[in-house]
Amino acid sequence: MKGIVHRCYGSPAVLRYEDIAKPTAADNEVLVKVHAASVNPLDWHYLEGTPYMVRMDAGFGKPENPRLGVDFAGTVEAVGKNVTRFKAGDEVFGGKFGAFSEYVAVREDRAIALKPGNLTFEQAASVPIAAITALQALRDKGQIHAGQKVLINGASGGVGTFAVQIAKSFGAEVTGVCSTRNVALVRSIGADHVIDYTREDFTQGAQHYDLILDNVGTHSLLEYKRVLNPKGIYVMIGSTTPGNWFGWLATPLQALVLSPFMSQKAGMMLADLNKEDLANLAELIRSGKVTPVIDGRYKLSEAPEALRYLEAGHARGKVVLTVE
Repeated sequence: MKGIVHRCYGSPAVLRYEDIAKPTAADNEVLVKVHAASVNPLDWHYLEGTPYMVRMDAGFGKPENPRLGVDFAGTVEAVGKNVTRFKAGDEVFGGKFGAFSEYVAVREDRAIALKPGNLTFEQAASVPIAAITALQALRDKGQIHAGQKVLINGASGGVGTFAVQIAKSFGAEVTGVCSTRNVALVRSIGADHVIDYTREDFTQGAQHYDLILDNVGTHSLLEYKRVLNPKGIYVMIGSTTPGNWFGWLATPLQALVLSPFMSQKAGMMLADLNKEDLANLAELIRSGKVTPVIDGRYKLSEAPEALRYLEAGHARGKVVLTVE
């Protein structure tokens, strides 16, 4: 089968589209023929090996596993003898390392679920990492509930577009922050208010929020604190300047130092891919409360171009790969 591999750390130029071994389904696994995959910041962090802490998991000198990608959607081709949740022919989506390939083998008790019938494979492939990150950040870290004022900083990106819709599904009043070109998009997915950061600095405004979800890290913790309500919560998801070493930890370290002197809560989170939350998201999608936003479409062989586009930081929603 064909797949995307990288045998050293570096830019998308080191990626290769090659013949690689096709997996088989173990007794507790599902073999999926991949129809679409999507790219995430996680993928270029693993590609580049930055921040360097990534290499503690991926390998220090070079990648231990040359394959790349996590999000996928496709059709079950075969199941192991102990599998009970799926059968051949089922349309599924989920997360498994090595998703930038024609096939993946996934344990049935991991992050895999039936694809909602109202989604294309491309739309379904855009869901797992970004939507689960948004859901867990809002529900678990942010403790969101109806009637709260929620601000999504970086509302037009992959996580941001899901976060706006999921926050609305909880009954929150949502403010999205984005650039001028994305104002109409963020309003169209349900944001009650949209702030164009090129014209207005929300940290200098009079409005205060119960929850701030930060996808881009454009302000200091003290600036966010200024517009949080006394019992408000700040959740950091990502940063536009993660750095090679510990730059991405600046805000969490600030939170650690300042927390004894703050009535608000502040911290960061990493997504936990699991089948339960995939099923929760599938139900939100089936009900029409959440719809994936897709910006660019590339062929699997064009993964280097897709990753370059994502890393430039201007994607509106998700960027997907189609597998022919």
